[in-house]
Amino acid sequence: MLRRLLLVLVVLLACEHAVPSAYAHGGGYAPLNRSGPSLSVPRASLRAAITCHGDPHAAPEPVLLNPATSVTPAENYSWNYEKAFTRQGRYWCAVTMPHHTFGDIQTAAEYLVFAIRRMHATTGRRIAILGHSQGGMSMRWALRFWPATRPMVDDVIGMAGDNHGTTMLVGCVPHVTTCTPAVWQQLRGSAFMRALNSRTETFAGISYTEIYTHTDEVVTPSTGDDPSSALHTGRGRISNVATQSICPLEVYEHLMTGTVSPTTYALVMDALDHPGPAVPARIARTVCGRLYMPGIDPLDVTGFLPLMSALPSLASTELPLVTLSGAPMLSAEPPLRCYVFKKGC
Repeated sequence: MLRRLLLVLVVLLACEHAVPSAYAHGGGYAPLNRSGPSLSVPRASLRAAITCHGDPHAAPEPVLLNPATSVTPAENYSWNYEKAFTRQGRYWCAVTMPHHTFGDIQTAAEYLVFAIRRMHATTGRRIAILGHSQGGMSMRWALRFWPATRPMVDDVIGMAGDNHGTTMLVGCVPHVTTCTPAVWQQLRGSAFMRALNSRTETFAGISYTEIYTHTDEVVTPSTGDDPSSALHTGRGRISNVATQSICPLEVYEHLMTGTVSPTTYALVMDALDHPGPAVPARIARTVCGRLYMPGIDPLDVTGFLPLMSALPSLASTELPLVTLSGAPMLSAEPPLRCYVFKKGC
């Protein structure tokens, strides 16, 4: 009897260690072309979360703005990219996530799926999705598990996106400390990250421009051969670009890369205004002599109020046991939804 119990224990331990390896290769995850699930968020909430500006039939490619962890679209984009796009006559929409984007990213993805569908229907064209930090990564969950959204998207543009999680959130220790759902999910090696990158990272017909900085102190690693932001697999057209490859003396870190950096802006515009992803060789090196992107007025103090209001929430992102967002504090990562797995729901 004792030998039998020992044998069962050995088998269970072996299975426990085998599962991550199998899942890392996509064996346990949903096939790439299985239809996405119905949205669980009430339709009224999804509609209320989207704000749009401009003529949906204007010539420039329409853009969906996706916010970073801890901020609203207004805090992230109203004082920079929204102003720039409005001056260009570009139709843009922004989506506000629950709990200042600290909530479960699987729920946030439903808001993105709805926004993609709505913008595509409104404009009659494929759209671009531009995001900062979590916002530069989370649209890929929508594309991974709702395949019907892929023909609706032309460009995915990430600014300091944590496509493979981050190693710096060391304060989140399972069953020891508590953190918000989105913070747990953005840890490097999390179940969420393994599912996000299962089977493939990119899809045919979509151009991926992943912009990052070597001075990023939030999304790490940001140097070496495998920075978190970079994408490598799949049939999408990929351009992984460090801002320092354009401007070697670029010092802007995580926050500034997605809000102020003129180098980032130049790469974003190159991706939007040309077929395919951004091409670094097309970027004029004169951009390196600028301090900030178009759309920002350094003399307009009121223009920076949205950013200033976001600073307390921004500061709480890296702290365990603390949140100002109203998001639940969890002792471990939220479970993956049933649609993520090969067996389905």
